[in-house]
Amino acid sequence: MNTLLFDASLDEALRRKQLYEGQLFVYSPTQNSLALVQLARELIQDAFGPMDPETAQFDMPVERFAAVLADLKPKFIHHAESKRCIQGILIELGCDGTKTYFDVPRMRTATSDDYLTSGIAYAFHPHRDTWYSAPQCQLNWWIPIFEIESDRSMALHPRYWSQAVPNSSRNYDYGEWKRTSRLTAAAQIGKDTRVQPRAEVPLELEPQLRVVAPVGSVLIFSGAHMHSTVPNRTGRTRFSIDFRTINIDDARAFRGAPNLDSACTGTTMGDFLQGVDLSQVPADLISAYEERGAQLRGA
Repeated sequence: MNTLLFDASLDEALRRKQLYEGQLFVYSPTQNSLALVQLARELIQDAFGPMDPETAQFDMPVERFAAVLADLKPKFIHHAESKRCIQGILIELGCDGTKTYFDVPRMRTATSDDYLTSGIAYAFHPHRDTWYSAPQCQLNWWIPIFEIESDRSMALHPRYWSQAVPNSSRNYDYGEWKRTSRLTAAAQIGKDTRVQPRAEVPLELEPQLRVVAPVGSVLIFSGAHMHSTVPNRTGRTRFSIDFRTINIDDARAFRGAPNLDSACTGTTMGDFLQGVDLSQVPADLISAYEERGAQLRGA
């Protein structure tokens, strides 16, 4: 059974253990999570000008909207302040910066009424991040930028925490994705032709869990959880932030959530930066995960 814990005062090592067991944690807004939200809002407003960014989709052609996002999202990802805010959030929520590595934060958008659901504003089908070459110790951190509601949030599908799902992750290689698919996101309008791991059987998405929390609050869950974008019918675009973390000791020990059904190759380990000096994961550990993925493919 998956439990949702609010502002839990747990030792960080125990929290990681419980996250690997399927528990979910929500934390009230922190000084640095609010600073990250404020940065995102400023960049969003600069990008959309006088328009309300949550309703701008109704006032501009979809191609123009996609072009705005194609310029906006990299600015947020690569902004030096984004990384500083993430470093601050990790400290505020009890992580050891020398042991915790994070990837750059992404700004996500979920438009209303199927306006743009591909490419730069991809509406994620039910998936585990571990189908996308993420390590089993990956933790996902999710933060709303504007007020959200149930019908424009993200859904977790807890019944699949302990249930394997036939899927196409065996056809996915992260290195190949970076070379051929990541850079084409902005061109995917109307239909997304990029090959992504999917369930190969119908899924029962109920019961599902949608966390509706204040702006700047932080939801943390395992990358092995099945989750998806909620179909948005509210008339307002959802803006949110997510980033991922790993603990380097857990990574070296191959600790993490159980691998029920992931068979992808490649690894995202090279994307993570140390929480203090922003150094990359050691090359030998990246190689170890590359080899482990190859072994899974051959199993």
